[in-house]
Amino acid sequence: MTGFINVNKEQGFSSAKEVAKIKFLTKTPCGHMGTLDPMASGVLPVAIGNATRLFDYFLSKNKTYIAVFKFGVSYDTLDTTGNLLFEGGSVPSVKQILSVLGNFRGEIEQLPPKYSAKNVNGKRGYQLARKGIDFTLSPKTVKINSVELLEQVSDDEFSFKIDCGGGTYIRSIARDMGEMLGTCAAMSGLSRTRSGVFTIENSVQTKFLTAENIGQYIIKTQDVLSFDSIYPTEREAKRLLNGLTVEYASPDGTYKFFDGYGEFYGLAEIKSNILKVKTKLC
Repeated sequence: MTGFINVNKEQGFSSAKEVAKIKFLTKTPCGHMGTLDPMASGVLPVAIGNATRLFDYFLSKNKTYIAVFKFGVSYDTLDTTGNLLFEGGSVPSVKQILSVLGNFRGEIEQLPPKYSAKNVNGKRGYQLARKGIDFTLSPKTVKINSVELLEQVSDDEFSFKIDCGGGTYIRSIARDMGEMLGTCAAMSGLSRTRSGVFTIENSVQTKFLTAENIGQYIIKTQDVLSFDSIYPTEREAKRLLNGLTVEYASPDGTYKFFDGYGEFYGLAEIKSNILKVKTKLC
């Protein structure tokens, strides 16, 4: 069994717990394509079987979030699930927030939260932070395609729609936006509405999945890949599936590879008119 389940993760659940449910129902190794914190909800693509080999491919995909930032407060985790460090700071106006949004578009340098899955000498950042171990993270370059202020949802909270590249920390945007406005801020709500081709509209909560119906929700691996397809002859496919190469007059790049019988196999690569099978995904 291979493919994807587009999970709509519920708030309060860990990403690992959602993956464990899919693994239990399919009796197949699984993995998620981009974790969501327990406080967050929304799109969590779960890969089944050989589809987990596409992790690096999905890591770079654009994602869309609806986030809520609470101004005038500071937490050690940069979200309101952590320990409160400060409260009583000023709350900016809509006009003030709009004046700084341009600073959060394009490629920017961003300091990841210490309470994150960032690797620090073989340990996760959150593991060290929970033990009170001090450490330093380096800023990283992230790409933010757009940030839109949606509405003021309470006296000190505002919601935003953020479209960004993989690896962007929404909590860090809240922190940095607060500092830029001369105050502080933390993320108080988060929902991912899109991750690459996966959207909230065609997602499913794992509580509705059973061993009997899960097959209806499995998305074929080839259906989530945007590459062009290659259909070699039976003779060519036999060579390729035995680890050999064949001449193939197509532009250099990665392709969806179908065997000599028209069945999807995985990914292939062409370099200088030489075709070679790259990754088995079926």
